[in-house]
Amino acid sequence: MAERTLPLLPGTIDLLMLRALRWEPTHGAGVADWIRVVTGGVFALEEGTVYPALHRLERSKLIEAEWGKSDANRRARFYNLTAEGRARLKQLLEDWARYDGAVDAAIRHGYAPAAQWASPRPSG
Repeated sequence: MAERTLPLLPGTIDLLMLRALRWEPTHGAGVADWIRVVTGGVFALEEGTVYPALHRLERSKLIEAEWGKSDANRRARFYNLTAEGRARLKQLLEDWARYDGAVDAAIRHGYAPAAQWASPRPSG
C-alpha cells in the first residue's frame, strides 16, 4: 500500500522553503520538487500552495526573485535567500529542534499517566 501524503503543520512551509533555497537560486517548481524528494513524497506541495507562500516570503523580504531560464529553457522566476532569510532560517531550525525534542520526549515518556501530573481538581 502506498504511503499517503501528509498536510504540513502550520509554519513548516516557511522552514522547508527557506531550507530548499539555502544553496542556490531555484524556481518554484524546483522548490516543490526538492521538498517532495527529500521528504520521500510525504509532503507533495501543489502549485496553489507553493507560489502564494513564495510571494509571501518575498513580501516579507526573506527571499528575493529575479527572472531567468529554467532547465526547459522557459522563463521562470528564481528565488534566493536574503540575509534576513538566512537569519530567519537559522531561527526556524533552532525552533524546530526544540519542538521536535519536546514532542519526542512526550511521546517516549515512560512516567505515570498524565492524570498523576495534573493539579488537583477542586471539589464541590
